Amino acid sequence: MSQPKTRRPAPPPGLLVVDKPPGMTSHDVVARVRRIMGTRKVGHAGTLDPMATGVLVLGIERATKLLGHLALDRKTYLATLALGVSTTTDDAEGEHTSTADPEILAAVTDEAIGAGIAALTGEIEQVPSSVSAVKIAGKRAYARVRAGEEVALKPRPVTVYRFDLLATRRVADRIELDAVVECSSGTYVRALARDLGAALGTGGHLSALRRTTVGPFGIAAARTLEQLEEKPELSYDLDDAVAAAFPRHDVDERAARAVQYGQQVRASGIEGTYGIFGPDGRALALAVDAGGVARSVVVLAPA
Repeated sequence: MSQPKTRRPAPPPGLLVVDKPPGMTSHDVVARVRRIMGTRKVGHAGTLDPMATGVLVLGIERATKLLGHLALDRKTYLATLALGVSTTTDDAEGEHTSTADPEILAAVTDEAIGAGIAALTGEIEQVPSSVSAVKIAGKRAYARVRAGEEVALKPRPVTVYRFDLLATRRVADRIELDAVVECSSGTYVRALARDLGAALGTGGHLSALRRTTVGPFGIAAARTLEQLEEKPELSYDLDDAVAAAFPRHDVDERAARAVQYGQQVRASGIEGTYGIFGPDGRALALAVDAGGVARSVVVLAPA
């Protein structure tokens, strides 16, 4: 008789910071990590386009409860912008829609590029790419475009904290710009490339993108899928993940028991969502202050 298969034990809860490779969607990465870690309970916070690489934050087991509460509203990218060619998607994966005359490209000065970048830095109004994931009447913009619909998105306020030019390369049919972009959530770097090209009269698109930070998580903590295959371990266990991503509030044993039963305890005085830790250093819950008490929004260690 064949031996019954032994069930692989579930991994401990925590966060994985993955260095996403090019050509994979964020959902592809989740599917691969589910197999590597041996659990279906894997989710991701934020997305990266298939052509982009870099930091993608994943929650494992109970840490998936953290994902909707993580403050990931500030992100940093290394980007290559190509002036001289416009595409249907504002990035290198789209079809070319226009190509600038070489004389127009030659007339673009470094000073004009600098002025164009300065105009796209700070608090700006940005029209997302027509193939973005922005919803229009409940349907993603990119799905409407693929269905042959004309899509016109409204401008939205975003903040570009840094848009620093690192290098300029003038090649035959384009000008390539390497830049660091630090921006708020909802900012499309490919739209920055599009708008810079439009302002300079050359057209433009994003040719490469690598995310180096998202919220408190950086590329230094990220591991490739190949590294995870060799050694499937968390980047942060649940306690370290909460400590890294949220303000910390320590409580005594009595309050810790109350929190584990979902009961309210005295307010911490901390603004926004914070982590409640027991005397043993365990993360017990995420909470917010309301009406003089701490209200748990997620109990991580129920009694």
